[in-house]
Amino acid sequence: MESKAILKYARITPRKARRVIDLIKHKSAGDALVYLKYMPYRGAKFVEKLLKSAMANAEQKKVVNPEDMVIVKATVDQGPVMKRMLPRAMGRANIIRKRTSHITLVLSEKEH
Repeated sequence: MESKAILKYARITPRKARRVIDLIKHKSAGDALVYLKYMPYRGAKFVEKLLKSAMANAEQKKVVNPEDMVIVKATVDQGPVMKRMLPRAMGRANIIRKRTSHITLVLSEKEH
């Protein structure tokens, strides 16, 4: 039985989110929650909330213990980029790109 959770338009760059996702791939959900709780990265908060959502989705599907499930797929895709202007000297402008991410987590039961 698989359980899935998707976070779209997260206001974090995909590169920073992937740094966190790569550390918890193929770990059990319970262990991943502990890792995420003590990670110093800002992206860990986004991923922790998403993992809890995926576990709650698994609970709704009547899985015996969501904490024993394994993260089988975790991806971060780039979302739309918000462009902002920053005034510079002599009437020029710099573009600031505020990047967004689409984060997907898929949990599955352990294979015995």
